[in-house]
Amino acid sequence: MIEVAADAPARVDGRAARAERTRSAIVEAHLALIDEGDLKPTGERIAERAGVSLRTLWTNFKDMETLFAATGQRVSEREDALFRPIPPDMPLTRRIAEFCAQRVQMLELLAPAARASALREPFSPQLRRNREDCIVRARREIELVFGPELANAGRGREQLLDALTVASTSSAWLMMRDAMGLDVETARATMARTVGALLVDAIAAGLR
Repeated sequence: MIEVAADAPARVDGRAARAERTRSAIVEAHLALIDEGDLKPTGERIAERAGVSLRTLWTNFKDMETLFAATGQRVSEREDALFRPIPPDMPLTRRIAEFCAQRVQMLELLAPAARASALREPFSPQLRRNREDCIVRARREIELVFGPELANAGRGREQLLDALTVASTSSAWLMMRDAMGLDVETARATMARTVGALLVDAIAAGLR
């Protein structure tokens, strides 16, 4: 009979845990550099920030696309940590206010990552997938918060959902913050006014 060392599973588990810590450190280093304004960090800078060798970085991530996928997952986790359900039975004005306040908090926190992604999206299928995932998440949230209004929009439901998505995702937010130079509060008020106008118009159309 062949005897297996009792501590073999522990050694395997230990290696797996170390590998996961290394991968996590690399992802966090990538995001930290982006948050600080380095929107196109190189592998060398990411490895240096993570405290690992460049070889270790590429051992854990075969290319930038796999790193973008892991970073996108970490960004999703940041969103999850900020998300708070907004009951759809609240008065509409309060739902609009709370929805916009929460979206602004998320969008402002994730703005550096959105800016970085925009620079590389034309050349990165993974970053385009990450963006698509963000849009899907936003649409799902809109459907939860404004379900009653969407249900009453009839044939205009999908157009209303599209318009609300455009008004409350990163492209519109970065236009207000970067291209137009609006401060956070002014941009938030602009988003709330846009979302409110879309919903009120949909309600009015349903009453005609």
